Amino acid sequence: MSWHTLDTLLTRIRPHREPLALAIDAAVIAACWNITYLFRLGFERWWSARPVYDGWVLAGLLALYVAVFAALKVPKGMWRFSGFGEVQRLTFACAIAGLLGAVGVLMAQLVQVPRAVLALHPVVSLMGLAMVRIGYRMLYEHMRGRLSGSMHETRRALVLGAGDAAKLLIAGIQHHGWVVVGLLDDNPRKLGARIGGVPVLGELESAPRWAAVHGITHLIVAMPSASAVQRRRALDLAAATGLPVVTVPTAAELREGQAVAQVRDIEPDDLLGRAPVQLDEGGISECLSGKVVLITGAGGSIGSELCRQVARYGPLKLVLYELSEFALYRIEQELGEQFPHIPLVRLVGDVRDPEHLRVTFARVRPQVVFHAAAYKHVPLMEEDNAFSALRNNTLGTWRAASAAAAAGVERFVLISTDKAVNPTNVMGATKRAAEMAISRLAAQMAAGGGRTRFMAVRFGNVLGSSGSVIPKFKEQIARGGPVTVTHPDITRFFMTIPEAARLVVQAGAIGEGGQVFVLDMGEPVKIVDLARDLIRLSGHTLAEIPIAFSGLRPGEKLFEELLADADATLPTRFERLRIARLDASASSLDEVQQLLDWAAARSAAPDDEVRERLARLVPEYRPARIRSAG
Repeated sequence: MSWHTLDTLLTRIRPHREPLALAIDAAVIAACWNITYLFRLGFERWWSARPVYDGWVLAGLLALYVAVFAALKVPKGMWRFSGFGEVQRLTFACAIAGLLGAVGVLMAQLVQVPRAVLALHPVVSLMGLAMVRIGYRMLYEHMRGRLSGSMHETRRALVLGAGDAAKLLIAGIQHHGWVVVGLLDDNPRKLGARIGGVPVLGELESAPRWAAVHGITHLIVAMPSASAVQRRRALDLAAATGLPVVTVPTAAELREGQAVAQVRDIEPDDLLGRAPVQLDEGGISECLSGKVVLITGAGGSIGSELCRQVARYGPLKLVLYELSEFALYRIEQELGEQFPHIPLVRLVGDVRDPEHLRVTFARVRPQVVFHAAAYKHVPLMEEDNAFSALRNNTLGTWRAASAAAAAGVERFVLISTDKAVNPTNVMGATKRAAEMAISRLAAQMAAGGGRTRFMAVRFGNVLGSSGSVIPKFKEQIARGGPVTVTHPDITRFFMTIPEAARLVVQAGAIGEGGQVFVLDMGEPVKIVDLARDLIRLSGHTLAEIPIAFSGLRPGEKLFEELLADADATLPTRFERLRIARLDASASSLDEVQQLLDWAAARSAAPDDEVRERLARLVPEYRPARIRSAG
C-alpha cells in the first residue's frame, strides 16, 4: 500500500471518526481483559480457569466503558494530535469505568472473577488505549513526512486542471507544506490517469464531492492557458466547496517570469470572466519605441501600470511626473529593477502649476504624453473639495495639454472615466469638462496647423485600483466583516488595471485627435456579486462574513454609462474599441475657456458655485444632491 493510498483511506474514514474510534477502543478494552487474565493466571490456566459467565461480564464491562467514554467525549479526541491531555482524559475515563465495573461485579456476587483482574484491567486498558493513539500519531506524522517533506500538518489541496501546469505545480509544492490529493479535469481521456503520482479523480464539477471525501483544505486552479471564461467557471466550481481558493499565475504572468508553483490568492482580474481586448502590438510599438514618453500621475494605480506597459515597448526615455514623493519613489524603484536599460526622469510636480509644466516640457521634450493625474474619489470630491476637483481634473488637464501643445508633443492622451457620461457628481462633471477642454485644443490644432493630437480614453471602474471596492472588500474580509456595499442593485463596468493601461496606450497609437475612445466592456457587474465572490473564494460563508448595505453616497448613482445618448459612436479595427466624437461646437468651446479662466483666477470657491458653473458647461450634469438631513 502506497502512502498516497493510506492517506486516501484515512481521509475517507474521517467523517466516521467518532463511531470508529469508539469501536476500536471497545476492541482494545476487550483485548486488555484477556491480557489481564493471561497476566494473572498464566498461559496454562488463562482460558480454562475462567467462569462460564465471563463472556457476559466482559459484555457488561464493554457497555459500561463505551457509555463512560461517550459521556466524557473521549471519541471526539483527534488521534493525530494525541498528547498528555488525551492521556489524562483516558485515565479519568478508565478509572471511572473500572471502578463502576468492579463495584457491579462484586455486588452481583460473581466471586469466580479474579479480584486482581478487576483491579488490573483499567490500568492495562489505559496502557493499551494510549499505545494505540501514540502509534496512530507516529504513523500519521511519518506519512505526512513522506508525502510532503514536513512532519507538521499540511495543506491538503485538490487541483482543478490536469495539464502541464498541474504537473509542474505538483513537483514544486509537494514538499513545501502542501499535499496534492487529487486532480480534476473535464477531459474524459485523463480520468483515472496519474500525473506526478497524483490521480485524476473526476470532472471539475465534482470538486465539492471530492473535497468532502478527502478532507481538502484548499482548492488550486491550475489552468493558466484557459480563457478568462473557463477560468471563471473553474473558480465558481471551486468556490462551491466553501474552502479557500488559490490559483497558479496566468499565462501572461508566466511569460513575465513567475513560477507555476507560486500559487497566489485570487486577484481582481480573475473575477472579470471575459477575454481581454486584443490590441495592435506592432502599431503601439511604432508609436512608443525610441520616443520620449511623459506620464503625469505616474505613481497612481493607472499611471504606474501605464509606466509598466510603456516600458515594455522600449521608449528612449520615460519621464515620471508625480505630486506624491512616496508614489514617485515606489514606481521609480520598481521600473529601475524591471527595466534597468530605460533612462528615467523622476519629477515631483503638480499639473496645476503652469510654469513648472512649461519648463519641464521644454526641457525633456516629450513626444507622447499620457495624462493620468486626477482626483477620482467620488464622495471625497463631492463635498468640500469640489473646487479642488475642478482645478486638478479640468484646469490641470488644460494646463498639461497646453504645455504639450507649446512643446510640439505628437500625442496627448487624457485618461477619462465612464462617470463623465451624464454625470451626477462633481468628479464626473470635471472629467467631462476636461474632455471638452481637450476638444477645444484639438479644434485649435486643426485650425492653426498644430502638430499635437489630443484624445481621451473613457473606461469604467478598474479592478484593484486604489480606492476601488476590491481592496476595501479584502480588508473587510480579513477583519471578519461585514463587507459593506452601498446598494443591492448598484452595478459598474469593470476592467483590469493592465487592460485599462493597454487601452490607453492603444488609443495613443491610433488616435487622430478630438476623439474619445470607449471600450465595450460587456455587461455591467453587480457590486454585491463581487462581494459574494470574494467572500466565497476566501473560504467563508455569508453567515460568517455578512454583507451590509450602507446606502448610496453623495454623488453616486446606481449605474454608469460609457456613452452619452447624444454621442455618435464609430467602430475601429479593434473589435471592442469604439470612438465617440466629442461635442466641439463653438459655443461650448467658448464656455470651456470661461470656466478655465474663472478657475485659474482664484484659489478657492464654494462647492455650490462650482456645481453651478459645471452645470452651465455640461448640460447633462445632473447633481444627485444626496445629503443627510440637517
